[in-house]
Amino acid sequence: MLLKGALHIHTTCSDGKRTIAETVRVYEEMGFDFIALTDHDTLLRPDSYHDLASIPTDMMIFPGIELTVFEKGYVHINRIPGDREVLHIFNHPAELDLPFPKVMERIQSLKNRYPLDAIEITSKGFKTPEYDVPEIDLVKVATDDAHTRQMCGRAWIEMACTRNRDRIIRTIQAGDYWNCYV
Repeated sequence: MLLKGALHIHTTCSDGKRTIAETVRVYEEMGFDFIALTDHDTLLRPDSYHDLASIPTDMMIFPGIELTVFEKGYVHINRIPGDREVLHIFNHPAELDLPFPKVMERIQSLKNRYPLDAIEITSKGFKTPEYDVPEIDLVKVATDDAHTRQMCGRAWIEMACTRNRDRIIRTIQAGDYWNCYV
């Protein structure tokens, strides 16, 4: 089964412009099979995702979080839990506005604190090829980092995988997917 997914989405639970239900509807209309809600840890209320099961959808929704981590400056890491597995993605390195060696230093330091699996090779859905390089030993993922309707569906991943949360995470960790862009 071919699955289409978005791994970095914000809602009104933090600094996004759409509610969770509106976000689900937008991605459903775009043919997505799964999405990860990754609202900011500094703005997310503990009960923000408690009504997910009441949203009518066939899409799989991963209730994740975008962690704000201080590592020689602030960086963001998405933490996306499955049923047993957890995916950690180093977010938007191009937005750090640092030379490549400094970004590599941050990645290496963060690996001592977090089990990093992947790095985004997009910024707001646009490819940043300088991070899609072999020197970075993480799998590379395309995301849209959607905050508004216009940002939805600019970049995503597709994979041949069963509809199972942990299987999806393991497939991403193995790099067995395609990055896709508008």
